[in-house]
Amino acid sequence: MGERITRRIDGVLFDKDGTLFDFQATWGAWSRCILDEESRGDPVLRERLADALGYDMATSEFRRDSVVIAHTTEIVAQRILPLLEGEHLGPLLGRMDARATNAPQVEAAPLVEILTALRAMGLRLGVATNDTEAPARAHLAAAGVEGLFDFIAGYDSGHGGKPAPGQLLAFADRTGLDPAHCVMVGDSLHDLHAARAAGMVAVGVLTGLADRATLMPEADVVLDSIADLPAWLAG
Repeated sequence: MGERITRRIDGVLFDKDGTLFDFQATWGAWSRCILDEESRGDPVLRERLADALGYDMATSEFRRDSVVIAHTTEIVAQRILPLLEGEHLGPLLGRMDARATNAPQVEAAPLVEILTALRAMGLRLGVATNDTEAPARAHLAAAGVEGLFDFIAGYDSGHGGKPAPGQLLAFADRTGLDPAHCVMVGDSLHDLHAARAAGMVAVGVLTGLADRATLMPEADVVLDSIADLPAWLAG
């Protein structure tokens, strides 16, 4: 499962999509909804929007270079906005957030069990996502785990988005922890770069689209999923 960490760990901060929730299973349906509604029945526009999102219509999967994987909702909206004649960013963002709130989430691992085990170890827990905060809270509440977190931030929560370290440092400040004694867990290089910038331990997981070879150079360890995290920390 990778290298053991020797420093004391007091807090764990999670990315959401691709870490707590399986990326392809969750966001494929959301992307198809976006493509269908925003193209308004125009098959050529639908294909152009899919290409801009990095979504393969034939396989119903995201490409590894998809803008949806690690970027904020605003950046995703800005990517497709030029293809939507007469559209404005604000209304488009509103529609995307509304659809995201209702997107069915597929857990990457049994969240209640894993997060309860981490809380029992005395750890403070948080979520730092490049999604907006309201859909993130809705997803966590639907999974029955919102109350297990001490901190939940989206890119619109006032701390910026990853790979900048603002959300991570805000978690440390909110919980009174030293960033050096915190872990950032994520499925993308944005998550790992944010961990490095904040001085946290960087843990990669393989429930997003990045493979081990991509994550390993930037991570202290790469786990198959967050299901491996309690045992790794206990070790």
